[in-house]
Amino acid sequence: MTDVQGGFRGWAADRKGAVSRLRFTSLRLRLVVVFGLVALTAAVSASGIAYWLNREAVLTRTQDAVLRDFQQEMQNRAGALPVHPTQDELQRTAGQMAVSSQRFSVLLVGEDADRRTVYGSSDGLSAFALDDVPVSLRKAVGKQQKVTDSNRSAYHLYWQRVVDHGTPYLVAGTRLIGGGPTGYMMKSLEPEAKDLNSLAWSLGIATGLALIGSALLAQAAATTVLKPVHRLGVAARRLGEGKLDTRLRVSGTDELADLSRTFNDAAEALEKRVDDMAARDDASRRFVADMSHELRTPLTAITAVTEILEEELEAESGSIDPMIEPAVRLVVSETRRLNDLVENLMEVTRFDAGTARLVLDDVDIADQITACIDARAWLDAVELDAERGIHARLDPRRLDVILANLIGNALKHGGSPVRVSVRIDGEVLVIAVRDHGPGIPEDVLPHVFDRFYKASASRPRSEGSGLGLSIATENAHIHGGSITAANSPEGGAVFTLRLPRDASLLAAEGKDAGEAGKAADTGDANDAGEKGA
Repeated sequence: MTDVQGGFRGWAADRKGAVSRLRFTSLRLRLVVVFGLVALTAAVSASGIAYWLNREAVLTRTQDAVLRDFQQEMQNRAGALPVHPTQDELQRTAGQMAVSSQRFSVLLVGEDADRRTVYGSSDGLSAFALDDVPVSLRKAVGKQQKVTDSNRSAYHLYWQRVVDHGTPYLVAGTRLIGGGPTGYMMKSLEPEAKDLNSLAWSLGIATGLALIGSALLAQAAATTVLKPVHRLGVAARRLGEGKLDTRLRVSGTDELADLSRTFNDAAEALEKRVDDMAARDDASRRFVADMSHELRTPLTAITAVTEILEEELEAESGSIDPMIEPAVRLVVSETRRLNDLVENLMEVTRFDAGTARLVLDDVDIADQITACIDARAWLDAVELDAERGIHARLDPRRLDVILANLIGNALKHGGSPVRVSVRIDGEVLVIAVRDHGPGIPEDVLPHVFDRFYKASASRPRSEGSGLGLSIATENAHIHGGSITAANSPEGGAVFTLRLPRDASLLAAEGKDAGEAGKAADTGDANDAGEKGA
């Protein structure tokens, strides 16, 4: 069982650490993503602008040079042709025009003397043809413009970029003014396209490198920023674990350094406050312990005197004056109450000091409850629902104190009959004490185990010491158990005691019994006389 619990705890710790690292990594990841997005946006924007500018510059430069050369060739060579050239003349002139510095294909279209359309292509009749020229471009070239002051030419040079089988081309055309052939030119832009593709690849690689660089920069920045935050988280956890001397190393003058200084100041103030409270608490416990010990000596003498007075009250001789008999009875009662209060204070002091120890023994629970009820003459007022043979390894004396306070509280403030039931829940012993009274007010329930708590301000005094339920719950805690209070749906209050069937296992694990119990219940307790509704 211990191995299984250890494995489960180890798994839970590993999972908790993994979740913590995941949170840390997610913050780091967010920083890297933000840096990457910013860098990617900047790099893509810059690369896109650079590519667009270079593309326009390259195409415009090539286009202007080709068009200028073509226009010059049309004026010089095509312009020297007759108005009605032959096909051979057009073929020869087109070949001469194509060998210019720009190396483009030329198509000349004209009419011979018989008004037939003739063609001359620099690449032969089967190469650059009129069908390769866009219709819109042919219409624009053949359209005669009105000659005005602002437009002195009837025909203009027009151009268009086209793509044929994945290869870009520049197609241009113009018509000679005053008659003559119409010339068309086609220039492949594949070299320029390759140069632009190379530029695009270069810009893409540069963008990728910028993205990688931004990720590395983000990682370094995240480490710089998150490392102090991580140290602050570790220090905060150590401080929460009670290590109040935890401090952060402060370096720099930025906001994180200011945060570290603030943490150190807060930790120092907290440590000082806790030390002061601990000192006052120790002094208070010493005062209560010393006072209780000092009171025991005079109380012993007073108790002896009150016992004699009580014997005189019970004697038939009537030696006590009837006029002072009520006062004598009050002295006897208050002395007994004061003696119980001192004993309870000493018990509470032992719990607070951590000196209370268990004396374990095998206990038959039914016999133990019966003995507790019988010793206090409660047999007629208490119903017991417990099977014989239920054993547990507990401290009998402390269990008797718990039962006496719970049953006494039920009888005093609940109502008869009080029902005590016992059951086993796995390895836990469950004892429920239910009364038939009005129950506990809802505003009282959270304070039912507080020390000296009065359910009503109009009842400042009672027969109890005000510490009974507190001592009961402390005795449950030292066993590793707990006590809870609630109202039964059927009426009345129910106090439920839960104890391990073998309290020696708690001691074997080396745990502090008092602290183990406080995980289940909070607060202290009052005695039976101070808690009833």
